[in-house]
Amino acid sequence: MAGLFVGVVLSVSVASQRAVGERRSGGRARLPVEGVVSGRCVTSVAMSAPDGQLRAERERGSWVLVGDGFDGLELVNDFLSYLADRNYSPQTVRAYAYDLLHFGRWMVAEQLSMEAVDTDALLRYLAACRSQVLAHQHGGNVFSIRDGRNVGYAPRTVNRRLAALSGVFAFRGMRDPAIRSPIPRGREAGRTARGQRAGLLGHLATPAPRSELRLREPRRLPRGLDRREIAELLGSFRSARDRAIAGLMLFSGLRSAEALALAVDDVDIALGWVRVLGKGEKERRVPVDREVAGLVQSYLLSERPESHSRRLFLVAKGPTRGEPLTSAGLRTVFRYHRARAGVPAGNPHALRHSFGTALAEAGVDLAVLQALMGHDHVDSAMAYVHLAPAHVRASYDAARARQQ
Repeated sequence: MAGLFVGVVLSVSVASQRAVGERRSGGRARLPVEGVVSGRCVTSVAMSAPDGQLRAERERGSWVLVGDGFDGLELVNDFLSYLADRNYSPQTVRAYAYDLLHFGRWMVAEQLSMEAVDTDALLRYLAACRSQVLAHQHGGNVFSIRDGRNVGYAPRTVNRRLAALSGVFAFRGMRDPAIRSPIPRGREAGRTARGQRAGLLGHLATPAPRSELRLREPRRLPRGLDRREIAELLGSFRSARDRAIAGLMLFSGLRSAEALALAVDDVDIALGWVRVLGKGEKERRVPVDREVAGLVQSYLLSERPESHSRRLFLVAKGPTRGEPLTSAGLRTVFRYHRARAGVPAGNPHALRHSFGTALAEAGVDLAVLQALMGHDHVDSAMAYVHLAPAHVRASYDAARARQQ
């Protein structure tokens, strides 16, 4: 696969069309929308909301809700500060903020107070999430080929919002045990969570009770890219920065947030190693492909703007030139190039899935795969074994041969 990457890099012509990979490091501007907005445009709508309307804002490195009409602002903002104090990642705190923003806007529309929230109110909120017509939906008998829905949010989105609400009410109960949480408790989970199974006493952990306010989620395996899609997507990139980011995800298994968080001194170009700070502030060291290390060196020598930032990957042009490249900016880059290359599935995480699938097909030990991918538990690495049809087929044929 490394040879494929080298061939793609060398075949790129300097005289080819100039990419418009990023317009800005932030999200795209959209027109304001009244009421509760869809997950695709909630960020931009909240940022451009008029004064007084409930919205999410970044304040002193964290996220807060501001606006009128929602009496749970203080509780929600204290909860978001609590998450930041517990060293949750900024992306997680941001996701919780926008999930609670959606609930807060629904509360304002229903004219409810936090004291009046009970299980019946949460069931009505659940029904509203399932019946709301989003910006890209038409309702009626027009169903999406991709997800089979004509209205409503995906089950994973609804469950994430309900989990945020469960966290808020658990936080309120922690501060005042006399207040009962409106989240109904269901039966115990079938097994302990991954975090509970870690550590010396992980075998003593007992499954926590699960909330009954959950939707059944379809279990889909993560999809990687095949060789043709990888070649076409990588061939669309023009700058050494974009190729280096793609190479780190494809050949080192980095998450997009991990690649963007790299500092200049995290990459050892000479020895071919990179220091990665993953989820939960867990540090790991992973090897870097020789060609990818060369791309990083070329980027540092010829493309990286002058900046006081220690971040490795910076915005290359525009009003935010020299500032760290953001997740929204990286999504813009990939959105442009996957459309240009004709690879609809070419999102950043698909490259990481391709890395895991390639290792599983090569027969890499699960413990090694877990360490390279930065998974908390080996169960997460098992998904890539299912993604490797050649490996599964070979094991199946060997088992059948032993039976005969």
